Amino acid sequence: MRNYGLYDFRVATSGTARDINRRIVLNLIRKHQPVSRADLSRFSGMQRSTVSAITEQLISERWVAEGAVSDLPRGRKPTFLHLNSQRVGIFGINVRPFATNLALANMDGRFLVQEILPTPPVAGEFVEQVSQRIHDLIKLNPELAYEGIGVSLPGRVDLSSQRFIFAPNLGWELEDLKQQMETATGLPVELENEANACALSEFWFGRHGDGVRNLIAVAVSEGIGVGMVLNGQLVRGPSGLAGEFGHVSIVEGGPKCACGNRGCWEVYASNSAAVRSYNENTSTPIRSRTKASRQAAALDDFDELMKLAQEGNSRAGAAIDQMARHLGVGLAMLVTGLAPELIVVVGEVTHLWDRVGRIINDVIQRRSFTHTTTRVIADGPAPLPRLRGIIALVLQKRFGTPTMA
Repeated sequence: MRNYGLYDFRVATSGTARDINRRIVLNLIRKHQPVSRADLSRFSGMQRSTVSAITEQLISERWVAEGAVSDLPRGRKPTFLHLNSQRVGIFGINVRPFATNLALANMDGRFLVQEILPTPPVAGEFVEQVSQRIHDLIKLNPELAYEGIGVSLPGRVDLSSQRFIFAPNLGWELEDLKQQMETATGLPVELENEANACALSEFWFGRHGDGVRNLIAVAVSEGIGVGMVLNGQLVRGPSGLAGEFGHVSIVEGGPKCACGNRGCWEVYASNSAAVRSYNENTSTPIRSRTKASRQAAALDDFDELMKLAQEGNSRAGAAIDQMARHLGVGLAMLVTGLAPELIVVVGEVTHLWDRVGRIINDVIQRRSFTHTTTRVIADGPAPLPRLRGIIALVLQKRFGTPTMA
């Protein structure tokens, strides 16, 4: 028998079944478009009359549009349905310490606009800069109804207050970012940790199949974030801080982390860690962009380190390999402890996946003895998975199933 929490539930009302059925149909259209009403009935198990009533309502509200007519040789020719991509606009924002990505997407998750802005040193300047650009884009695209703004952050957000509470690599004062942005833009704002956004991206838009209900996204950048979808639910924990495996110490007494701890996983396996490893015996800043000078100079950029590794620089290659081994150590912990069907690695390091993927999988095989069948794959470099995920976060209010008891 299923146990229901007695302090966190919604009692079903007469409209709950209708709401659930509507969202089921909308999700099926999203996943299988273009799709006929007959197929929707077969996929959902609902009566055709119920499906027809729901689809007519969705069409009248412009969430769904009719498209081509099937070219069947005989019988009634069905009309295919698809999401009305011209109805809704969603803003996705991915914040990193030095650069912010801003995108405008439609209901299909297709990007209509993508821009890169410098990340200001204080949150107030960020709100002012991004809000002005959002107003400009709304004026340029007046035909869209704007559903909201999703913001992916390199830190954690308190679930109850929606305040930004933990961001060791960003350096902002932890202000009420949600309220400030909603006041400045007039749109609802959703804040989410970057790793959770990556997990949502894979779960919502991934090509892994509907059978995967347990997956983990590991976002590798200046730090390391972990987002978890377990049994089909994004795991945030009671305060929103679940998943901070990047700040679990793997070496007692190791280098100090920005969070205040020592020997954290991200101190050894992040982009910053790889650059630091390369620079350990070099103090000269990089000046020239010639190949010869890059071979000898210190680096301050992970992209430069990857270029050197691809050019055959042995010291750069060693730093990348060491990063991959430490990534494998942490991933083995996730495989052993959580045994998901899928782990998705996101970040610039995936450009070198042919190299680092082999090392990571070798470390996992040597360190995990639970015989799990977890697959480890690369999703791609930032910011695309983060932007896709934060857009999914806004959209799921329309597509998700309501909580009920």
